[in-house]
Amino acid sequence: MIKKFLSLSVLGLALTATQVQADKIVFAIGGSPQSLQGQTAQEFTRRLQERLGDGVEVEYYDSGQLGDERQLVQRLRMGTVDLAAISSIMSSIAPEFALFDLPFLVKNRDHLKRIDSEIVMTDLAANAAEQGLKIVSTWENGFRHITNNNHPIVTPSDMEGMRIRTPQSEWRTSMFSAWGANPTPMAFSEVFVGLQTGVIDGQENPLTNIYGARFQEVQNYLSLSSHVYSPIWLTAGTGRWDSLSDEVKQAIVDVAAETQDWALVRGAELDEELLVQMKNSGMEVNEVDREAFVEASKSIYQTFASQVPGGEQLVERSLTLAND
Repeated sequence: MIKKFLSLSVLGLALTATQVQADKIVFAIGGSPQSLQGQTAQEFTRRLQERLGDGVEVEYYDSGQLGDERQLVQRLRMGTVDLAAISSIMSSIAPEFALFDLPFLVKNRDHLKRIDSEIVMTDLAANAAEQGLKIVSTWENGFRHITNNNHPIVTPSDMEGMRIRTPQSEWRTSMFSAWGANPTPMAFSEVFVGLQTGVIDGQENPLTNIYGARFQEVQNYLSLSSHVYSPIWLTAGTGRWDSLSDEVKQAIVDVAAETQDWALVRGAELDEELLVQMKNSGMEVNEVDREAFVEASKSIYQTFASQVPGGEQLVERSLTLAND
């Protein structure tokens, strides 16, 4: 009995020891290193490694080396990836995240921070946890714009029949269908070749993603729409997260919050810098008719309110926060 008790005690200590420290944190993203997503991930990796010291190695992969976002979600749940940056496909995991697929919802970055604090990290994070995912922090992909090779886009009718690549999000495809386009879901890593070969006519992304992936080399027109503010969520699998020590978890949370502030500032800077560079690259740049797009988007809000549990209240709460 004493031997058995001692054996169980040793086993318990061993299990506790495995939870005290992890020797490696695997972190992966789908974006390119030049994109804001990539720059933010590198800044986070650097800061986290500095915080954790030599005892824990932060192993970082970008450009979809460990898979696209759907594959990364699977790896998070399996525990083979510890942290990943997940964006548009979150709405297919927990439908409430489609809040960020609603056109023209987010007014500016200050508005985003209020939505993050009062809605994302409370309601939406709880929805994600039910699906086995821990939302650690909200970072930025940025305000999305439309590029194509046919002609400038001013009103939705200018996209009639145009093959526009979208993320693998049913809400984003519904949005572009409502605007008359032919949405074509495709992994981000495949978009450059798709544009180059004419498989697709255009795509929609933040300026940092457009420039980072060199889309300006295979696209003639940039239409500034800011139709969606696209966050990216630093995410862990709940099983793996729970196995980490309190020390490691706190380090990740603290550094992720610091990195959020860094990303929002950097995103604003890049919006100005990259617009100049894209014009210099030869792209023709124009502003869209925002009111025409808002009018064409009403059905999307109606569908969100009817299909997503508590959808109407989420929209109302979000819009109210724009005025705080």
